[in-house]
Amino acid sequence: MSKKVPYKIVLSEEDIPRAWYNVRADMKTDHRPILHPATLKPVTAEDLAPVFCDELVRQELNDTDRFIEIPDEVLSYYRMYRPSPLFRAYNLEKALGTPARIYYKYEGGNTSGSHKLNSALAQAYYAKKQGLKGVTTETGAGQWGTALSMACAYFGLECKVYMVKVSAQQKPYRKAVMETYGATIIPSPSDTTEVGRRMLAENPDSNGSLGTAISEAVEVAVTTDGYRYVLGSVLNQVLLHQSVIGLEAKAALEKIDEYPDIVIGCAGGGSNFGGIMSAFMADRLAGKTAPHFIAVEPASCPSMTRGKFAYDFCDTGKVTPLAKMYTLGSGFMPPANHAGGLRYHGMSPIISQLYHDGFIDEARAVEQTSVFEAATFFAKAEGILPAPESAHAIRVAIDEALRCREEGTAKTILFCLSGTGYFDMSAYASYLSGTMTDTIPTDEELERGFAGIPSLPGIQ
Repeated sequence: MSKKVPYKIVLSEEDIPRAWYNVRADMKTDHRPILHPATLKPVTAEDLAPVFCDELVRQELNDTDRFIEIPDEVLSYYRMYRPSPLFRAYNLEKALGTPARIYYKYEGGNTSGSHKLNSALAQAYYAKKQGLKGVTTETGAGQWGTALSMACAYFGLECKVYMVKVSAQQKPYRKAVMETYGATIIPSPSDTTEVGRRMLAENPDSNGSLGTAISEAVEVAVTTDGYRYVLGSVLNQVLLHQSVIGLEAKAALEKIDEYPDIVIGCAGGGSNFGGIMSAFMADRLAGKTAPHFIAVEPASCPSMTRGKFAYDFCDTGKVTPLAKMYTLGSGFMPPANHAGGLRYHGMSPIISQLYHDGFIDEARAVEQTSVFEAATFFAKAEGILPAPESAHAIRVAIDEALRCREEGTAKTILFCLSGTGYFDMSAYASYLSGTMTDTIPTDEELERGFAGIPSLPGIQ
């Protein structure tokens, strides 16, 4: 029998974490060093200083401190929308006829509509504290760009966002929200950078990719006085900031004497999945009872399930350092009909190493029509329209709940509902009209991406 717990398990303001959890400090095998693109030597703080804010460089390279204090200025903004609620999905359970107990951590309760604000606030704060004028970044579906625009407006910083061109075309209202907060939006590839002009010369009709947008944003950051580059996923510092999701989720479940059997999150670059898994991964790394971890990615951009674990450039222009990660090759371009985010060619080095070492149990790739089927089913049952990215986790949560029904097992399932889908209505319209299709890369297409992965003899 299901426990009599509320639909919404709400923590108090006092329950907001006062420190971020750094999973690297507990990892049995730290991820391989990030390499300088010119020397192929591990990057130093001095190498990263022209690109990132000084404190963020320290966080990026920190593999010893388990907890890093959250500044009061960041906490003061967190209190505007945190702690985020944990929901018991009673209506979804009933609709599925499952004995499983389903919980979801809802991160969409802020204007950006996603979890991305957790890291955007921290990064903007450190930029302002350093006395910088502004920051540059890239965005795919627009959630990160929206969150960073909000954070920069709050701390009084200029913000330049290179948005993947096909996303900018599909989501004009995302662009409008970013501009409302004072950001400058440039569809990528663009003619405003050397990298962008080169990409357009090679393919004038390019739909763009996160790798290309990163190249452009980095180029502008390092050539503009008083600017630095910030990133919304993949990096160690981002997974650090997003640990508030898992820390709060664990605290909320403890209040009702629950612990998940399965933890699920969508996985593009790693911020979402890294956030929800963090506090529970600490248990596994300590040798305690821990959940079964499932990272869910799109079948159209399957870096974990079909990619290679190798050193690769983090951007298409090959100007950024190389990371050891699951990758499809920095030149990989997701199909234009791919409706959500999760379009990065690689996976966070932290998540890649944990997956490679078996601490993350499973990666699954799901097709987008199946994802939107789950999204509409969830919306009808739970009353929240999920972002396409979040709906990848919903798809697998539903599949696991149905498996519980078939097996007669009452497992506890936790997933991260990382954002709302109100800026993604063109994708929903495509699904509802029957025009949405699934495009899965062939082996030959993936091989073309793999061909661009650099060969580094003697470097493992």
